[in-house]
Amino acid sequence: MKSKLEAIYHKLPFFFQNLAISAFGYYWFNRRFGGVFKQELSATKRRAFLSAHEWKNWQEQSLRRLLRHAFQQVPYYRDLLKKMGLTEEVLAHFEIEHLPTLPILEKAIFREGCTSDFLSRTLEDNGTFLHTSGSTGTPLQIRYSLRMQQQYAAIYEANVRNWAGVNWKTPRGVIGGRRVVPDGITSEPYYRYNFIEKQVYFSAYHISTETAGNYVEGMKRYGIEYLEGYASANYFLARFIEESGIQAPRLKAVLTSSEKLTPEMRDTFRRVYGCEAFDSYNGVDVCNLISECEYHRLHIVPDAGILEIVNKEGKPCLPGETGEIISTGLLNYDQPLIRYRVGDYVKLSVDQQCPCGRSMPVIDEIIGRIEDTVIGSDGREMMRFHGITINIPCIIESQVIQHELTRFEIKLVVSQQPSTDELATIRKRIFSQLGDIELDIQIVPSIQRGPNGKFKAVISQVSRNKAK
Repeated sequence: MKSKLEAIYHKLPFFFQNLAISAFGYYWFNRRFGGVFKQELSATKRRAFLSAHEWKNWQEQSLRRLLRHAFQQVPYYRDLLKKMGLTEEVLAHFEIEHLPTLPILEKAIFREGCTSDFLSRTLEDNGTFLHTSGSTGTPLQIRYSLRMQQQYAAIYEANVRNWAGVNWKTPRGVIGGRRVVPDGITSEPYYRYNFIEKQVYFSAYHISTETAGNYVEGMKRYGIEYLEGYASANYFLARFIEESGIQAPRLKAVLTSSEKLTPEMRDTFRRVYGCEAFDSYNGVDVCNLISECEYHRLHIVPDAGILEIVNKEGKPCLPGETGEIISTGLLNYDQPLIRYRVGDYVKLSVDQQCPCGRSMPVIDEIIGRIEDTVIGSDGREMMRFHGITINIPCIIESQVIQHELTRFEIKLVVSQQPSTDELATIRKRIFSQLGDIELDIQIVPSIQRGPNGKFKAVISQVSRNKAK
């Protein structure tokens, strides 16, 4: 159904595409900001300055409710907890310190049962499945109930937008993975407008020196006051604007996610937009949130979930150490994620005191995934290729490699041989993103890991200087 609607959208004239996006925006606006949103927003703000002890008590009570629900209603956890000899009575008094006694949930296990064994037998109202970005393989399906979506929207509003000085009503621009400009379109405009949310959605796939002026035109035309989305795409645009000598509007903030926000990116945003950038870390799986406060220190937000930072031995990291994120979400009762291995790393700060006055744990750095930048033949730059494997369930992992300006390779780790149609879909998607290129698709048994056990989803052997 979704693919059919997208096919219809891509055939519509520009004005009607704006109307279609606005209709889509109306639906999601009500899902996020209707119902219990304002009530949850008030509750989230009241919790903001709890003491560390109060936060621990609050999280512990939330964890106990979640564990008892999982024991009663979720097949995977009911079997697991029973095998461990745990009972409802034990879970009713479970302490956060006991979390490491539960096994870590791997993505491969969750992927197999995300729409079956991990679903509650009593689902909340008006649930819908969203896909994770799937930057290194097949996206996972996460179920959002209406209540949970509004609850998380309130937590994000209070601890991300508000900390950066903007709110849910502020006109904004977004640069993300959604293909709002149809495949094959090479002419302006490279954005579409959502009237309902006062949101300009800019294409992440057409950013270059030649197109930067059109992006600025869209910012001015609709009066956006802040930008959000992929750190890399926003940075590439700001850099092209600066290199082209174009005067950009002054903004209130740039809110970045999905990739590492570097000092160079921050400086570029200051020069081009006259504003500060604020980093955050979250995901479609809704089991954690890290956000940068007004003093530019990164805080683990306790409202969203319990975040463990563990070393290679699985032991809690000490301040100053870098460790892997293990998350237990506290919001999703339809599809609980308990001790879920996210796959990213953070560095816990030695200095846990912040001038903002919040008793939320402080980290120095979100390590995350650092990918290479692919250079297009027309000078455009991009890092995100997660869309090429969406809805192809046999793909376990994928890696995009740029050997030369127009010569690419895709490595696929699969559970079974992809069909001719599935391979054709991958080709079509990457051609629409990169244009006319030479593409080699390789089925491989595994993808080489680095020392931390992870691999780059995108590798480029072409420098920006060579592309000029």
